[in-house]
Amino acid sequence: MRLAPIFHDHAVLQRDIDIPVWGVTGPNQTVTVTLAGKTAKAVAGADGAWLVRLPPLPAGGPHELVASSDSGSVRVADVLIGEVWVCSGQSNMQWKLGETSQQVPARECDLPRIRLLSVGTPATLGRSTAIDGRWTPAVAKSLDLFSAVGGWFGRELHRALGVPVGLICNAWGGTRVQAWISREALVQDPGGRDEVRHYEGYVFNPEPPTGELYTSMADWEARGPHQDAGNAGLASGWAGNGFDDSGWKRMPLPARWQDHGHPGSGIFWFRRTVDIPAAWAGKDLELHLGAIDKHDDTYVNGERVGGLSWADGGNTWCTLRNYTVPARLVSAGALTIAVRARSHVFHGGLIGPSSAMLLHPVGDASAAIPLATSWAYRIEQDWGMQNPPTTVWGPGNQNSPYTLFDSRLWPLIPYAIRGAIWYQGESNAAEADVYRRLMPLMIRDWRRAWGQGDFPFIQVQLANYMPASEDPGPSDWAELRDAQLAATAEPATGMAVAIDVGDANDIHPRDKKSVGQRLARWALANTYGQAVVAGGPLFAVMVVEGAQVRCRFSQAAGLRTRDGKAPSHVDIAGLDRTFVRAQTRIEGETLVAWSPKVPRPAAVRYAWANNPAGCNLVNSEDLPASPFRSDAWRR
Repeated sequence: MRLAPIFHDHAVLQRDIDIPVWGVTGPNQTVTVTLAGKTAKAVAGADGAWLVRLPPLPAGGPHELVASSDSGSVRVADVLIGEVWVCSGQSNMQWKLGETSQQVPARECDLPRIRLLSVGTPATLGRSTAIDGRWTPAVAKSLDLFSAVGGWFGRELHRALGVPVGLICNAWGGTRVQAWISREALVQDPGGRDEVRHYEGYVFNPEPPTGELYTSMADWEARGPHQDAGNAGLASGWAGNGFDDSGWKRMPLPARWQDHGHPGSGIFWFRRTVDIPAAWAGKDLELHLGAIDKHDDTYVNGERVGGLSWADGGNTWCTLRNYTVPARLVSAGALTIAVRARSHVFHGGLIGPSSAMLLHPVGDASAAIPLATSWAYRIEQDWGMQNPPTTVWGPGNQNSPYTLFDSRLWPLIPYAIRGAIWYQGESNAAEADVYRRLMPLMIRDWRRAWGQGDFPFIQVQLANYMPASEDPGPSDWAELRDAQLAATAEPATGMAVAIDVGDANDIHPRDKKSVGQRLARWALANTYGQAVVAGGPLFAVMVVEGAQVRCRFSQAAGLRTRDGKAPSHVDIAGLDRTFVRAQTRIEGETLVAWSPKVPRPAAVRYAWANNPAGCNLVNSEDLPASPFRSDAWRR
């Protein structure tokens, strides 16, 4: 007699709706399930599988859940009834509270009526029932190891509703939306059908195609054309204190080298010499370099003091580097820091953030030397443009189509939930047109699979990222944000705007509190009917008034700019579709835009850039307006 793995001590079950409970026992046996004085029975099938639905229960507990049959009984203790939410997506949802600077005093983290579950099952071929995680009461340690966005979201709900809250973190860094959609749904999309055919043709082919094939991302990384030919820079003295780098080029750091005229992958050396105060001589120093995309060997005065490599696994590309410089290397005067940075795909460089690039004595940051400045650099190995051979990696890879639906979502279905929050899109940023089709498809697919109707589904719109944009132009990230906004046309679907909390140099902005609280705002307003503003201004309609356009919004009470200046990052275009930066003003709850260069405007857009730094349109609650483009410009 076994319950499904998601049912164990400290679980939270959804209040006020039927509660499915399921498991396995002997074939054809009668199963009785009791909880809080309620009972339900079912007869197991020939395979022993069974499912009952307990009647709705109010918030409360703790209770004991008991399931019994002729094969025995199972008891689950300390069960609460409350609100259950699934927290899913990629790394920004997975990002742990302990990895942010938004720490909370331990006494404020003792929240026994909030329960946390992180799903950790690997990607597999075929549907899984495993969870590889346990329900845990929220205390300082468990919250530190849990999704920061999910934790802040749950805390806000718990505070506002006063009922138990169960949070299920089911996220995987770097994953595409295609992996989270069922096969049944994916084949309804033309592009999805092609991916499925490609994937299954590889997975189930008894005679795999010949040629240079890679079975996984790790296989391509191990055998691809981007292999390190050896540390020639070290042999040439590039790490040493006395080396003359005056002939090297300069690059302001933090930065990605792709943004400074080097589009390909390779190995770059960065050097910086700092003047050490006499009071630091003979002391251990802390060297903070921010994140280095992807691997590094870091030297001080010619001696290696740290680095991350293939062997370290994980998300090395966004891991903050913190190394100790031993006292024997520290004397008054010149000290040289040299970083050998390696990136085999996508971006590369010392990507910061600036605030994390410092040098100071151990335990004393009061007089830290900032390292976010100009560094000398030289290319040791140029690997050119490196692209993975395919986005479909085969069985066991998390980005294969429908793999995470089968491995990560299926074990949760049909566990009773209130809704889902979703932070993903970075891995699909180059294919916004595809995302525009697949995001609504995924929402409908999850709701179909759960069988609970249109449960609330709240997305996080992508934050600002990459170098700030001053002039109008194309933007993959703006296109993806627009696809996310379009998905809110689905019923009971909302969005938390994050365009003001990003980081130009880090795809993982550390402000997860604002994101979690904005998600909770939408839920409190729209799911729970509380008198709170759900979010920032959302574009509704554009009206052409002669040579100007007027934009109207929902959620725009108290429309203003955060800095008191005219609204920024507003572009208008005529029928030629050439956008120019507009002059703007606010009139009541509307935005008016015009330009002498566009006498007959036909379209408007706002914050249309990868990083529209300083976009300033907010409502009375200081909640940012979503980036948008008018219907006249929609495809």
